[in-house]
Amino acid sequence: MLESEDYQCPYCGEWVEALLDLSGGDQQYIEDCPVCCRPILFELRTDGESWQLQVRREDD
Repeated sequence: MLESEDYQCPYCGEWVEALLDLSGGDQQYIEDCPVCCRPILFELRTDGESWQLQVRREDD
């Protein structure tokens, strides 16, 4: 199950869309911002239906 979510880059402040795979359960991973190329830590919490996404700087 894929969902899309807009998030704000914690470095440059630009709004970007992420594609989230809820079928993998809770996840923590790093993706580079497509605007400023800095590493963003994604924390996805899900039970397969409802979900919550938090993004933060890798150095926080």
